[in-house]
Amino acid sequence: MSKFKKKSKAGQDIPTAALPDIIFMLLFFFMVTTVMRDDEILVKQLLPKADQLTKIEKKSLVSHIFIGEPKNTGLYGAEPKIQTNDVFVEPSDIVQFVNQEKDKLDENQRDKITMAMNVDQEVKMGIVSDVQQELREANALKVLYKSVRKGTIDN
Repeated sequence: MSKFKKKSKAGQDIPTAALPDIIFMLLFFFMVTTVMRDDEILVKQLLPKADQLTKIEKKSLVSHIFIGEPKNTGLYGAEPKIQTNDVFVEPSDIVQFVNQEKDKLDENQRDKITMAMNVDQEVKMGIVSDVQQELREANALKVLYKSVRKGTIDN
């Protein structure tokens, strides 16, 4: 017979020494790549309700304009204000805002920018018309009006 015996004991253990390193790498990756909300909304937002809504395909091409009564009426008054990013602006500053937003995009995407107007339902149409006129002058012709679906609970 043979003098040598085959030892076929294969280890079934999974090495877990590197597992904490992998978990921390994944955690760090998601912390770096996640985009948090940049803007603090300084105006009241009770959006109008609508029946037919569509979702936006490329959210990276959307810039937001908030119009409504300031939350801090003691400091800013009760008249509706226009907010872009984290600051209140006048209608005449909309062209500059649009150009800054276009500069953030690639050259081939600048014409595809969409301006999302988040307008409180209590705001008069005069300030909205002023913003629309400034958007036309800035050649930002794709404008959407944000709303909520009918039947949803107000926040």
